[in-house]
Amino acid sequence: MNVITPKSGLFLACSCISAIAGVGSIFELTSGQPDLGTQTTAIILGLSIPLTALFFFVAVKDAKANLNK
Repeated sequence: MNVITPKSGLFLACSCISAIAGVGSIFELTSGQPDLGTQTTAIILGLSIPLTALFFFVAVKDAKANLNK
């Protein structure tokens, strides 16, 4: 039984992308000279952490809602 819908798949993809952005930001900040600057990279990191969790939570919630149908 397939419970993933296009909507939950999109949310899961957004979660993956924001997680990758967060990990990349950590590497950039620890390198000493971020390509986008320290402030911009820190903002990306600060936004990517809650967005990753939010998108993942919404994807799981949507998949669970479709499981009961």
